[in-house]
Formats: sequence, structure tokens, C-alpha cells
Amino acid sequence: MLTLYGSKSSRAAYCDGVSRRSFLKIGALGVGAAGLNLADIYRAEAASGTSLGHKAVINIFLGGGPPHQDMWEIKTEAPKEIRGPFQPISTNVPGIQICECFPKLAQLMDKSVVLRAVVGCEGRHDSFQCMTGWRYSELRSMGGHPALGSVLTKLQGPVDRSVPPYVGLADVGVWKDPGTPGFLGPTYSPFQPNGQGMADMKLNGITLDRLDNRKQLLGSIDKLRRDVDASGKLEALDAYEQRAFDVLTSSKLIDALDLSKEDPALRERYGDGKPYRFQYDGSPTINEHILMARRLVEAGVRCVSMSYGRWDSHGDNEGLVRDHGPKLDQGVSALITDLDERGILDDVTVLVWGEFGRTPKINSGGGRDHWTEVSCAFMAGGGMRTGQAIGSTNRLGERAQTRPVDVQEIFATVYRNLGIDTSHTTLRDPSGRPQYLSKQDPIAELY
Repeated sequence: MLTLYGSKSSRAAYCDGVSRRSFLKIGALGVGAAGLNLADIYRAEAASGTSLGHKAVINIFLGGGPPHQDMWEIKTEAPKEIRGPFQPISTNVPGIQICECFPKLAQLMDKSVVLRAVVGCEGRHDSFQCMTGWRYSELRSMGGHPALGSVLTKLQGPVDRSVPPYVGLADVGVWKDPGTPGFLGPTYSPFQPNGQGMADMKLNGITLDRLDNRKQLLGSIDKLRRDVDASGKLEALDAYEQRAFDVLTSSKLIDALDLSKEDPALRERYGDGKPYRFQYDGSPTINEHILMARRLVEAGVRCVSMSYGRWDSHGDNEGLVRDHGPKLDQGVSALITDLDERGILDDVTVLVWGEFGRTPKINSGGGRDHWTEVSCAFMAGGGMRTGQAIGSTNRLGERAQTRPVDVQEIFATVYRNLGIDTSHTTLRDPSGRPQYLSKQDPIAELY
């Protein structure tokens, strides 16, 4: 635990003369003798019916490509080598069935939406399209399209100066990229609290007085350098530095990342996703990241992205889905229920998907290979008209048969949920040209 001691002359002091800032701690982050913390405050606000106060999105990327025909639309009429071993189960919405590996989500179908025929997948084995909505090659000469969180940072800025608007919780693996700022530049990159970001929040005994003095000195030096810098790198450094100072003088972000402050019963509801199996070169199934995402959006983050599991099932597709599926089921169902109980489900859009689907035919190794013709997605919250299964694939799960939903439509939907009209809103690229956030409209069935 590290305590930051504030100035003795601070006007913001309690009746015993102790500065408010003297209570700021990095680590356990107690908030005075009463032991009150942000989680207690949030629970009280939820009980009184208070909304989140801002719109947010939690984007859960299933890196590697989940098998669409083994998730939300089991192909019961297909031959065995196509259908696979999974059975459909009923949900709490009559007429909608999903895979047996998701029993908890089945009971939350009235608060959810499954998209069974997602089209427009590029086929790249990375998170880029699921973070931006665009193909990797588009505008590549100027850095490519920015990720959703970067766009929100640019258009809406922080809810609180001490809390980054965009946080990436991707952990390890080849598909861990939580999104990139593209042509907006490094100033709009996600804050990643599992690497250098966490190091930025540690002060080795520096008081707030010394921190303020150092900030003033660096500001003076940077002003001299900024005048001769044309690359934009100094501007980015200034943003990183300002972010670090803001975080260090507030407990909000660090408190949100501290899961020890949560009710143990709630942590058990989410689970931890262990043991980590089928990880290989991908991300582990860290359910605690899903809980952390909820804490982050409550603290003021607009976009949380994460990579969950490794779904590249070229072999033993059944084993992978039977391992990853129930863990995802537990974490996401806990998230939806948690948001709903706190009265903020309509404020937060939950999006769960991967970069493409899997081949209809099971290969000789019991796996499914890459398939770009059709994929799937799961959504919840955001004020949408839920309790729906939109679209379908043909009997063999090869391609969209009814109501295909394009990747661009999904992004337009998320932006709408966040209060952004994609039909009019643009960003200027480095050449000065306006770039739209999506080339398609939101999914009409959801409103």
C-alpha cells in the first residue's frame, strides 16, 4: 500500500486538519475511517435507481473465431459431420434455442440478442475488424481506421479526467490487441492497466507536493520542445503524462481495478475462468476481467475491450467449446445480471463476438477451420429491444439464409447506443478528409 501525503496548507481538509488527499492510497485505497469505498457508493446509487450517467460499451473479443454453428444456432437438421455433438436448449424466450453450453445466458435471453448471420468478415486472424468495424487495408497508408474506444475518446472525451475513457484489458496472446487509434494518432490509444499503465500508477514515496512541482517543470520544458515538433509525438507524450498525473491524484481508476473491494459472493458469481485450457498462443479465459470491466464503466470508462479465450478450434472443437463455453456463460451472464441489478444495463452495451466463423464440416482432427462467409455475435443492454434471435444460416450453416447483419451494422448500432449518429458524424483524417464511422445504418430490429 502506498499513501500520497498532501500539502499541510491544503484548504480541502477535514475537521481534524488532515487533507483529503492524505487519504489517497495506491493499492488498497481506503477512503477514511468509515471504510467506505466506491463499490459501496455505487451499490447505494443503484439501490436508489440512479443511472450510470454516461453511455458505455464492453467489447468482448473471442480471439481465433468462435464456431457459429456451435454457439447460438445449433444445426439440428444437418448431417452429423456438420451438426456436431451439441444439443440445443430452450431459453426464457419462447421459440429461441441456443447451445447447451450456455444455460445461464439461456435464462437471460429476454435481456439479450443473438445475431446468427453476421456477414462482412474480412478473414484476418486478429481483433482489428471487431475493434474498428473496418477492414485492415482501408486507409492503411495513414494508419487505418481508429478503434471504437479511440473514436469515443476523440468525440466525447473523458467522463472524469482521472479515468481514461478507453481501457484495454487484453492480456496475452497473438490476438490480444485491445484496439489501435489508427489515423487519430497515439494520443487516443487505450490505457492498458496490465503493463506500463500499471507502472505509471506507482510512485515510490513521492508526495503530492513534489509531484505537482515535477509537473510544472516538465510542462515548462515541453512547451519549449512542442514549438519545434511537427510529428505529433510530443502531443501524445503530453497526453500520456497528463493521464498519469490525473490518475495519481485520484483513486477512481485504481479502485475500479481492485477486485478485492468487491463482495466475495459477487466475485464467485462471475468466477475466475480457471483452469486455463486451450490457451496455447491465445488469451486465457479471465472472468475477472469481465467483472473488472463493469467496475471500470462505473468509474467513468466509456469503452472497455478485452480478449477472452482462444477459439481457433482447428482440432478438438468439442473440447474447446465445452471448456470455453460454460466459462463465458458464467462471466457474461453475471455481467448482465449485475448491470441489471444496479439499474445501468440500458446504459451499457455488451458485445461478444470473434473475427469470423468456422467451417460447416468438421475436419479429421475433430476441429473446424476458418470460415468467413458467416459468423455470429451476442449483444445485451444498451437500451436495445432485446429477446430476439436475428437472422439464420442455411441448413448446413454455410451462409446467411435470412436477415444477414453486416459488421458495419453492428458498429452503427453500438455507436447509436452511445449517443452518436453515424449518418452525420465524421472524423477528419490526416489529409483533412471527413471519414464516416460506419457506412451502414444501425440494426433496425433493435429499436
